[in-house]
Formats: sequence, structure tokens, C-alpha cells
Amino acid sequence: MSAFEPVTYEDAGTSLNGHVARPEGQPRAAVLVFPTIMNPTPAVEAKAWELAEAGYLAMIADFYGKTPSSFDDARLCAGEIRETPEQYRQRLRVSLRALVSLKGASDLPVLIIGFCMGGQAALELAREGAPVEAVVSFHGLLNTDMPAEPGKVSARILVCHGDADPMVPRQQVLKFWEEMDHAGADWHFHSYAGVKHGFTNPAPNDNPATDYDASADRQSWAAMLSLFDEVLED
Repeated sequence: MSAFEPVTYEDAGTSLNGHVARPEGQPRAAVLVFPTIMNPTPAVEAKAWELAEAGYLAMIADFYGKTPSSFDDARLCAGEIRETPEQYRQRLRVSLRALVSLKGASDLPVLIIGFCMGGQAALELAREGAPVEAVVSFHGLLNTDMPAEPGKVSARILVCHGDADPMVPRQQVLKFWEEMDHAGADWHFHSYAGVKHGFTNPAPNDNPATDYDASADRQSWAAMLSLFDEVLED
């Protein structure tokens, strides 16, 4: 595994630091990777390198411009950038602009993925009609303060969800389905029975809401790669 290529960008006076993983040879597409509420973690970094190995130019976005010292600190950081829906989306937009501004990325198809809070972030950009080919959420939050409007969503959407995720109860799932149908979006929803939040992260933790699930991790990643193949061949 090579070292990440650093990229610095800015939003509202906050300096942000992206992490870029480049493939060998010409990339198939550019992928924006939104991390968890903890910002880039080893698990998310490993996913970025998996994308590079599969032929994609991947950039991990930076939510805060710093690494939270604890989960409580991360919640405070997240609260600051999500103070208003527009402020939140602006932070996400500048990350997308940073990706497409990278050397060699300007003419590539663009894809977005995200994990946990990052899954919500990816869906927020899809909701507002970001000009990308596909958006994939892994155990992401599905709620929003700005639901998608009819005809607005242009990206293909894939949501990979643990059905036993206490952070995303079934009522929120059903509301998301209804929102996507109302918007006329092209969406797939994969739900994994008995699987909790954070199922792609093998690192041990003491949060009872989260648990790694190797099968859901493999199946969701394979589904993402299959969707990418499909949209890039169209």
C-alpha cells in the first residue's frame, strides 16, 4: 500500500485535508469517499485503497479539518457543520469540487460513497442533484432536513443497510423509500438481516449499536462494484 497523496481545500475559512489514493494506470472514475463521524479511520482508509486497487481514483473527504479526540468530540464537530442543512451541504460540495479538481480527474465520471455519517453525506448530495453517476451509502443515516424534490435526483442510488441498526429504525427506512419514490429516483436498497450499524468496520469497539459483519461487508462491497460497472458501461 502506497502513501496517500494529501490535498488541501477550504470551506468558510476552515482548512480541510483530503487523502487521495491513485490506481496504477488510467482511472476508470473518480470516487469521493465520505468517512464516518470520526473522520478518516483505518477502516475507511482501507476501503479507499481497495477502490484504487480496483482502478478508481479515490479521495477521502475531510469533514472537520481535524481528527476528533473521542466520539463525544466527534459529535460536537458534527453538530457544528450540521448546524443548518445548507451549511452541511456546502461542506460536502467543497469536497466534491476538491475531488474533480485533482490532477487527472476533470474528465472522469464521478461516484460518491460514504460510511455512517458519510453515507448520509453521500445521500445529501444525491438529494440535491449533484452531477455524479452513482451514490452508495454503507450503514448510513437516512434522515434529512431537505428531502429530495421530484425530478431532482440524477444519480443511481444504492443503500446498504443493516436491518438491526438501532440508529436507523425501520420507520426511517420506510420514510426514505417514500422520499425516493416521490422524487422519482433510481434506487436500490439492500438490507442485511440481523446486522447492526458499522458493519464494514472490523475494528473492535464498545458501542452496542455497532458490530462488524463479514458477510454484509463483502456483499455490500460487491454490490457497489457491480453498480459501478453498470453505470460506467452505460
